[in-house]
Amino acid sequence: MKPRVLVITGPTAAGKSALALELAERLGGELVCADSLTVYRGLDIGSAKPSLAERQRVPHHLVDVREPTEPFSAADFRAAAMTAIAGIVARDRHPILVGGTGLYLRTLLRGLVETPGEDPALRERLRQQAEQEGGAALLEALRAVDPQTADQLHVNNLPRIIRALEVFHHTGRPLSALHAEHGFGESPYRTLQFCLELSREALYERIDARVDAMLAAGLVAEVAGLLQRGVPPSSKPLQAIGYKEVVAYLQGWYGLSEMVELIKRNTRRFAKRQLTWFKKEPELQWVAYPENSASIQAAAEMFFA
Repeated sequence: MKPRVLVITGPTAAGKSALALELAERLGGELVCADSLTVYRGLDIGSAKPSLAERQRVPHHLVDVREPTEPFSAADFRAAAMTAIAGIVARDRHPILVGGTGLYLRTLLRGLVETPGEDPALRERLRQQAEQEGGAALLEALRAVDPQTADQLHVNNLPRIIRALEVFHHTGRPLSALHAEHGFGESPYRTLQFCLELSREALYERIDARVDAMLAAGLVAEVAGLLQRGVPPSSKPLQAIGYKEVVAYLQGWYGLSEMVELIKRNTRRFAKRQLTWFKKEPELQWVAYPENSASIQAAAEMFFA
């Protein structure tokens, strides 16, 4: 039989980690983190990484597995997550997949599209073009060859814009067409998948509160320390929301209050994009949270029974 995997996802700041931690303690589970930032060492505050105390309560997998300067792709995530899940099942524990990186979840649960490998020279040329002409120019170049993928990407999401252009350059075909042909078929797991749903007002309040808490916890100092360690400002993790705004603040592009408002605004926009992505995932069950959290627990107990 296929291993059973419980999935807890939703937009940023929705409360996924807290709920998954509680479920893991109740059900005898271990957490596999599907988050594109918590994999990196040193990115603790801005990634809302589980604390050491939380990791002592319940084992967390795929946390602190890369240096910020090292690559980590969706394919890397899939391989590492499958290994982690196999180990959890072998220990007669229950795997609980938690996180909001939709691409990681889709890649693990529904398969991986075969695409060309990375082309460092092309990527560098595209990065230089973005620096000279702006990310909008690169997004428009993608729109000319792959409008469907371009419509799904924000202008600041340079890694994915560059990757889509790279795929088209080497195959002559849009990444969206390759995804459509793949179909994202049968999962290697039997899953029960929940997406936490909050009112827009409640979600935005949680986002604003989280940003304030991150700044109070020392986010600016964390970013300054990463830069002092030699992590390039253009590196993938430092281009993430929360980090890139602080980098710009430290470089003198923004004042403090403007930086704070930009992080909150960009995080809200990111949450909207996450929700758009999740609405396309056919297996997700949307549950009002936190008012219906008991129903998730009851369903999870029956699922693993």
